[in-house]
Amino acid sequence: MNDDCGEENSCYGHYHGRGSERQLMARQAIAKRRQALRCPAYIFSAPSIHLSDAEQRFLDAAEYGNIPEVRRMLLHMPHLNVNAVDYMGQNALQLAVANEHLEVTELLLGRTELSRVGDALLLAISKGYVRITEALLGHPSFSDAQRLTASPAQADMLDDFYAYDEDGTRFSHDVTPVILAAHCQEYEIVHNLLGKGARIDPPHDYFCCCDSCNYQQQYDSFSHSRSRINAYRGLASPAYLSLSNEDPVLAALELSNELALMANIEKEFKNDYRRLSGQCKDYVVGLLDLCRSTEEVEAILSGDTDGDDVYEPPGRPSLTRLKLAIKYELKKFVAHPNCQQQLLSIWYESLPGLRQQTTAIKLLVVLGVAIGLPGLALAYWVAPCSRVGKVMRSPFMKFVAHASSFTIFLCLLVLNAADRFAGTTLLANMTHKHIRRTTWDPEPDPLLLYRMTTTPFTWMEILIISWVMGMIWAEVKEIWGQGPGEYLMEPWNFLDFGMLAIFLASFCSRFSAFRHANSAQTYVNTHYTTLTNVTLPPEIHYFTLARVYWLPSDPQLVSEGLYAVAVVLSFSRIAYILPANESFGPLQISLGRTVKDIFKFMVIFILVFLAFMIGMFNLYSYYLGAKQNDAFTTLEESFKTLFWAIFGLSEVKSVVINNGHKFIENIGYVLYGVYNVTMVIVLLNMLIAMINSSFQEIEDDADVEWKFARAKLWFTYFEEGRTLPVPFNLVPSPKATLGLVTGIRALLLRYIEKHSQTTIEAELNQLGEKKASGYSSSTVPTRYQKIMKRLIKRYIIKSQTDKENDEINEGELKEIKQDISSLRYELLEEKSQNLEELENLLKRLGEKVNTE
Repeated sequence: MNDDCGEENSCYGHYHGRGSERQLMARQAIAKRRQALRCPAYIFSAPSIHLSDAEQRFLDAAEYGNIPEVRRMLLHMPHLNVNAVDYMGQNALQLAVANEHLEVTELLLGRTELSRVGDALLLAISKGYVRITEALLGHPSFSDAQRLTASPAQADMLDDFYAYDEDGTRFSHDVTPVILAAHCQEYEIVHNLLGKGARIDPPHDYFCCCDSCNYQQQYDSFSHSRSRINAYRGLASPAYLSLSNEDPVLAALELSNELALMANIEKEFKNDYRRLSGQCKDYVVGLLDLCRSTEEVEAILSGDTDGDDVYEPPGRPSLTRLKLAIKYELKKFVAHPNCQQQLLSIWYESLPGLRQQTTAIKLLVVLGVAIGLPGLALAYWVAPCSRVGKVMRSPFMKFVAHASSFTIFLCLLVLNAADRFAGTTLLANMTHKHIRRTTWDPEPDPLLLYRMTTTPFTWMEILIISWVMGMIWAEVKEIWGQGPGEYLMEPWNFLDFGMLAIFLASFCSRFSAFRHANSAQTYVNTHYTTLTNVTLPPEIHYFTLARVYWLPSDPQLVSEGLYAVAVVLSFSRIAYILPANESFGPLQISLGRTVKDIFKFMVIFILVFLAFMIGMFNLYSYYLGAKQNDAFTTLEESFKTLFWAIFGLSEVKSVVINNGHKFIENIGYVLYGVYNVTMVIVLLNMLIAMINSSFQEIEDDADVEWKFARAKLWFTYFEEGRTLPVPFNLVPSPKATLGLVTGIRALLLRYIEKHSQTTIEAELNQLGEKKASGYSSSTVPTRYQKIMKRLIKRYIIKSQTDKENDEINEGELKEIKQDISSLRYELLEEKSQNLEELENLLKRLGEKVNTE
């Protein structure tokens, strides 16, 4: 073994023989210690190193806590090799630390040539020995802060602070002391390390292209990924979040989102990143759970909104942290009772008595608001700061007003077709001249074109247009306030945008048809006095024809088709307000999850469907007219046949050929049968299973899912503005006019003062320096800092209590045995000293007796 180690060192020196003399001297100075560090790596391939009797006794004394023996050997044996290692490659310091012998550790730390102090520190941290950790941190090696921030892989290779034992290293080479302490949830040790300047550096971005990342990715991509995970494990530790951040709630929210993104990017370690992201979310929920007052709940939900303790009148909190939690989908945090109670108090703002009323009373209030909506809107328009205005600005009233407005809009859509409920009297092959008239009906204009009776907008349609324009204006204001990025993050906005775009396209097509018909009517009124026995130009005659003769691309037909689609989307928009109800909310969430499952399923469905559609078309495209029907003979017929076959509406004779080509016919039977088995039995049942699984997931956590969806709905009405519902928002209110004037004034002032920007910046900088100096001299914490300090203390105490309750009795028994062993050696040492003193006394007594 020694020969192997010596050969390794000689090769190492020969390879670097051209190095500097200083490196050679340093290498020779630590040769003895390096031999002890390297040799145990080959314990399973060569005989173990031989220890002297003194070294063996020294290691045994350090392991079993024989304090007197260790002290004696250190004092009376100056040439003792304190870095000697046992068969497992552990020196005396590591053995003492592993067995929690504080006094032995303190004795060993007094030797200047001691090695592996870094390994001993990591070992003490992993076992949670706080006192030993403090003793190790007092070693002169840690006077350099770099020792605490550099991992073993980053340390100097000429140093023996860490053991470079690749076969038996206890910890990963990228783990620093503070990262390990954070992994082990040792709050006191993390606090001590942070006090000495230790920090966890956030990992570089996954797509970082710096030289260091490129080298590590090419040299060892696995170690690079593991080092990133170890760093994130330290950053996501509740101990590190609590003690290293001024705003631990914000840090945990941001880190949870970052880890969720990393789970989608680095899919090889997806479960690890998801677990760490969930750990950050649980940490925030734990802090919220420890709140004992509304002030503390508001502090967590809103963050540091003020810098001092100056009293301010009560108002609506900003809830910036809650917005972030909703954006990052921290469902347990949002659905927590403390958070929901705070949201509920804001929801019924200015209406405190309504919260305790029954559902029937609330429904009566909703009905009254719907009936008196024009009057309430007018009152708010005239006096927005009055009592009625304050009530209208409350989130509940805003929700009721907007829901009532949308309900009226849906009623208008229904009433717009009321004249055709029992069937239209004007058939598709008829014009206005074929309608039977009574004696009191006025005679129609003889020059009136038929299209002038169908294209003009009715008063009902004008009301619908006003509602649509109001909704478009509301969406424009929302995009302006939130920004396009935030607007596109909400799926409901896609539905709103699509619905309004289709309505707008429908109205534009209808207006185009009306404009063409009006132009034709103007031409007729100018050039003709009657239309009887008159031959009109083709482009004018077209506007006298019945519906069956219209072109397929006629603007009015396009308008009617788009309008029908928009009506369907309008009624589907009702699902947006369903989360407000506890019964319908989970159903709406399940419906949304089902739509996502259908989109996933459609990828496989379309691939299978296209394969059979093209295959059957290629098989039967040559037999057009030679089959019992036209199925599969064209691409369109192939699509129709296979699509309706899913619902059992296609016949087996679709594959039969009249001229007796049995081979082609049998191939058709096989393909058609395989298609039905694949689609109906396999894929459709797989879709049903996916939908059932999603529904079961929602049902298992229905309360959390519903409260989260309800909070998202409520939050849209918490923000200032959008008080007047559609279409009353089209009328500029005095409040909006004042805001516009104020904004224009601010822009003008900014433009006028632009030339003196340099002077202003200098003054502001000077003022900022004064304020900074004033703040630095003041050590009074803010209200938010006081609250967070209380919550962090509660969290740490709770964590330590839970950890003590979860301790294994075996570990406690081991500690007791170690204490008894140390006490035994101390008692034996004391007994030995007492015997020596007794012998000395007897000897003196005998000498005195002899002299007498």
